[in-house]
Amino acid sequence: QVQLVESGGGLVQAGGSLRLSCAASGRTFVGWNRMGWFRQAPGKEREFVAAISWSGGSTYYADFVKGRFTISRDNNKNTVYLQMNSLKPEDTAVYYCAQGDRPVVRDGAGYNYWGQGTQVTVSS
Repeated sequence: QVQLVESGGGLVQAGGSLRLSCAASGRTFVGWNRMGWFRQAPGKEREFVAAISWSGGSTYYADFVKGRFTISRDNNKNTVYLQMNSLKPEDTAVYYCAQGDRPVVRDGAGYNYWGQGTQVTVSS
């Protein structure tokens, strides 16, 4: 089993920034697995935000965050990050970290393990 714990969420004004962290622990941090971030707003379905390959050499973003969010990882620290800039009220959601090795990047079906989520609230 792999445990994923997100942190860094909070309340921020529109235009502000937050950095989310996801610390992995457990049986092993399988560094060769892809890490991703998803989010779910009240009354909406979970949606893909960003993902990063095991080496960090490949990154993937949803169109609505391109140019504003940056995903990165530090395998030495077993941690993946999501730097979120120019936040908008519509970014308000619970953000989930996930780890997976299935060949589906932008869908939750591609991920094996999930964190509990961290709330991000952006006020207008």
